[in-house]
Amino acid sequence: MDVLKKVPVREQDPKVRAKNFEEVCLGYNEKEAREEASRCINCKNPKCVVGCPVSINIPGFIKEVENGNIEEASKVIALSSALPAVCGRVCPQESQCEGVCIRGIKGEPVSIGKLERFVADWAREHGIVPQAPETTNGIKVAVIGSGPSGLTCAGDLAKLGYEVTIFEALHEPGGVLTYGIPEFRLPKAGVVQPEIDNVRKLGVVIETNVIIGKSVTIDQLFDEEGFQAVFIGSGAGLPMFMGIPGENANGVFSANEYLTRSNLMKAFRDDYDTPIAAGKRVAVVGGGNVAMDAARTALRLGAEVHVVYRRSEAELPARAEEVHHAKEEGIIFDLLSNPTEILTDEKGWVNGMKCIKMELGEADASGRRKPVEVENSEFVIDVDTVIMSLGTSPNPLISNTTKGLDINKRRCIIAEESTGKTSKEGVYAGGDAVTGAATVILAMEAGRAGAKGIHEFLSAKE
Repeated sequence: MDVLKKVPVREQDPKVRAKNFEEVCLGYNEKEAREEASRCINCKNPKCVVGCPVSINIPGFIKEVENGNIEEASKVIALSSALPAVCGRVCPQESQCEGVCIRGIKGEPVSIGKLERFVADWAREHGIVPQAPETTNGIKVAVIGSGPSGLTCAGDLAKLGYEVTIFEALHEPGGVLTYGIPEFRLPKAGVVQPEIDNVRKLGVVIETNVIIGKSVTIDQLFDEEGFQAVFIGSGAGLPMFMGIPGENANGVFSANEYLTRSNLMKAFRDDYDTPIAAGKRVAVVGGGNVAMDAARTALRLGAEVHVVYRRSEAELPARAEEVHHAKEEGIIFDLLSNPTEILTDEKGWVNGMKCIKMELGEADASGRRKPVEVENSEFVIDVDTVIMSLGTSPNPLISNTTKGLDINKRRCIIAEESTGKTSKEGVYAGGDAVTGAATVILAMEAGRAGAKGIHEFLSAKE
């Protein structure tokens, strides 16, 4: 065994997986996991823990894996994370825990994410569930949204003895884990639902089909339903568009809608009636993880797929693993290109997309080099479907119906980072509703902060 290299993880063959929605990465078995765990040098000052937004005791759980104590490893992780099987699959470990792994200085970092996934999957398969508190304190807390920030906040508060109810607008809980991330990256029945069930086993009640701001307001939760605090973890589900000619044509989708139809409404399955415009030639505009998810979904639905991105490959915001998988599967990348118009036929359906070539100039405020148009470089891509994946912002429904709740110019709720405290007493917020679209693990970090803030607030009231 070469300790400088990761133990390879098994994956579906690209040609096979490009035609199915089964999980791409097959994960480690116990022998592979223990071998990979043995690469950890158990640092005295583990930078990986600092690099983890929820501060999992990473060397602690890895040492248990190395020794074959998988149940103990799961208990170590459970102290910090309510969604380990999710995080092990979708967290950007390369820029967090693995990005600062000391082993990675003179070789490849330890595969922390794959080990977390192994432990979480083993615990699920062996019936290991979290223990609910023996008694509750009778204090009611409402959590709005059942995505990663809401589930984390609710789980932490339930462990402290609070009576927590999550209100979810959709008919299935999970938020972005359910509607946003495809089955081939994050299986719903096998991974997401069991982790949600574990939160329920802590005593959390989840009510679906409740739209806060419409079904009931935050003020009504306080005044009429007896809640003492509210955490807003409603995410950022409002898609952004470019504002170019032709964007309202038939055959133009937001990535949000496209992925929701496939992931939540199961349009990819033959036994469901949900309509989806599969398209034969699809352009996905954008370069983030959501763009990769939309492109790889369209590919599996039978299309030739182009990812159109205005910067170069080095600036792609998507995880390197997702870009690598997309390329393996046959996605075509049209980089340093930007759409200027969506072309239509006489019936208003997409039949092409006009683009212009770009080149990189000086760095902008984000630190990335700013793309600049190349004169007289227009060209047309032959497509019948366009999916816009340009980011999302929070739906203004909650802020519009809650007096005293301050938002910024991007319509994000203003909240303290360390506690989630907002401008309205008793109301806390975190995740994409505060930051705009970000990652699952950062939303979880905000959920933990919100639970801490709420506990301090309610403890001071007693």
